[in-house]
Amino acid sequence: MRPLDEKETTVVFEKLFKFTGNNLKNIVENPSHEGPDKDPGRYCFRLHKNKVYYVSDSLVKRATNVARPKLASIGTCIGRFTHGGNFHLTIECLNLLATNAKHKVWLKPTSEMSFLYANHVLKGGLGRITESIAPGDGVVVFSMSDLPLGFGVAAKSTQDCRKLDPNAIVVLHQADIGEYLRMENQSEQLIEE
Repeated sequence: MRPLDEKETTVVFEKLFKFTGNNLKNIVENPSHEGPDKDPGRYCFRLHKNKVYYVSDSLVKRATNVARPKLASIGTCIGRFTHGGNFHLTIECLNLLATNAKHKVWLKPTSEMSFLYANHVLKGGLGRITESIAPGDGVVVFSMSDLPLGFGVAAKSTQDCRKLDPNAIVVLHQADIGEYLRMENQSEQLIEE
């Protein structure tokens, strides 16, 4: 486990900025409330086995007592680096993105299941959408009861969404909370083999 180098930090922050905008400052400067220390510090980003973790300084200090090969996870895994050096956000960072999201989309109850089965968001399933979304912006997807369901990338701007037909794609799916169940099934199949 080590801190991110300058290049890795830039890549991670660019990806997070796509979803949070200026709220990225809230993530970086978030004070920690974990640990027995009087001043537990702040949250930081750490790299361990190609995965980036969002973890408190207090927990990082305690984790130094664990050997690197035996350390499975620490804090919240927000994403991972591919072999090609690209950074992909994982579903575990949804709570972090949802609280700091710049652009949001709310789904009608009838289209929630479709999104949770890894399908894109269609115009017909759109309940509400925030203003000033541009194509390519990061978008956090919510249910109408403000439960975060996942995130994706805007395919159309807010203005274009008003003129689209109901079967047009509005948000391209990247991750959803249904992944927990899909991944569970895959891991069970691997265990049985």
